[in-house]
Amino acid sequence: MLFPLTDDNPTRRRPVATYVIIGLNVVAWALFQRFGFDPGFSESLCRYGLVPGDLLGTIDPGSKLRIAQNLICQFDGETNVVTLVSSMFMHGGWLHLIGNMWFLWVFGDNVEDSMGAFRFTLFYLLTGLVAAAAQIATDTTSVIPMVGASGAIGGVMGAYALLYPRARVRTLIFLGFFITTVSIPAVFILGWWFVVQLISGLPSLGRPGGGVAFWAHIGGFIAGVLLVTLFRQRSSNTIGGT
Repeated sequence: MLFPLTDDNPTRRRPVATYVIIGLNVVAWALFQRFGFDPGFSESLCRYGLVPGDLLGTIDPGSKLRIAQNLICQFDGETNVVTLVSSMFMHGGWLHLIGNMWFLWVFGDNVEDSMGAFRFTLFYLLTGLVAAAAQIATDTTSVIPMVGASGAIGGVMGAYALLYPRARVRTLIFLGFFITTVSIPAVFILGWWFVVQLISGLPSLGRPGGGVAFWAHIGGFIAGVLLVTLFRQRSSNTIGGT
């Protein structure tokens, strides 16, 4: 297991958009998801999570899903496109939130630095939408709510891998009971992350169910790689840099 701690890649300006996005996720966790406590938490999954079958109208109106012991999601068959965005700011638990925000904290500032705050925000949302589309495509009739910022953050990681492949990332490595830290080029740790998502996602193709949305991660990462050159500022000479 590899976990990035920090990178040796200074920025020229304060990453305001990254801070705001992290803040919005924390606020959503507090106000809408009640810090993970029910009934508010479970209700947030029903109301703000992205349900592919409900979004596409591929399930019967009135379909139900038990989300908690005392809570059942009932789908009305009306397309709610707002969940395409709201789901990016919902999370499935404390570790889900903290892990996502940590990755955004490590890699988001430099990607924002290459684009500027406004372009970075658009880039973040667009790669998040592509990530959601990739996951939806694997099971268009799913009634499992999709939540989490990891698809959009996958886009940020894909952009970082292309922009700063040789940047050194201080990484925590778990080898059984042995734990150490090493400095690894970004292209290796981010490439490793992508391969893990791909290997984990392939067995889930055509198999309905919940769990980790690996194809959202994959779709977001690929979108980040493909779109970064369109969003980075021309004055930012970063591709291939350290």
